[in-house]
Amino acid sequence: MSAPTVLVVEDEPSQREVLVYNLEAEGYDVLSADAGDAAWEMARDEGPDLILLDWMLPEVSGIEVCRRIKAAPETRAIPVVMISARAEELDRVRGLETGADDYVVKPYSVPELMARIRTQLRRVRPASVGATLEHGDVSLDAETHRVTRAGTEIHLGPTEFRLLSTFLERPGRVWSREQLLDRVWGRDIHVDTRTVDVHVGRLRKALRNATGEDDPIRTVRGAGYALG
Repeated sequence: MSAPTVLVVEDEPSQREVLVYNLEAEGYDVLSADAGDAAWEMARDEGPDLILLDWMLPEVSGIEVCRRIKAAPETRAIPVVMISARAEELDRVRGLETGADDYVVKPYSVPELMARIRTQLRRVRPASVGATLEHGDVSLDAETHRVTRAGTEIHLGPTEFRLLSTFLERPGRVWSREQLLDRVWGRDIHVDTRTVDVHVGRLRKALRNATGEDDPIRTVRGAGYALG
């Protein structure tokens, strides 16, 4: 599975470099922006897994960017961790009421910030932090790479395992082939969308053969695939 993508929005070059360096050291894919309008466009176009958002930005403030992100259907589920030198309780409350999922005051501890990021990612990308995922009779242990259906162990190839992880993280969500390519193969890998169909077919076969149960993955005509 591709690494979670974090968008860093910080207009101070030195602070932005520190954040990017530490996030990349943790294994994340990192995007960065230094202004509010650019941050909003990247959030909408790139769909990162998490956004680190500075309050004080030129032209469009972090508060306004956060409000836009949480108001738009395509971005509202992205966790926003707001970073600010404003430490007053009223400022924290304002940031959280605008929609921020967490609020970190400068100067911050980098290890604590990374822990807060992991906490937010555990909610939206649980497989990336080693969680066990379950839906119906299907269970996936991301740490041991063990998959079972109705108690019967299923042996999957690496790509099928990453596909199943993606489906289990958001049961019911319809994933387009392009979205699955980004999530499973990675943004920088150029693979034909028909490859997705081949691997979804292999995953379906493995899940059916394990117990003889019905196929839990449905094809949504003209849209993509969904679990359940």
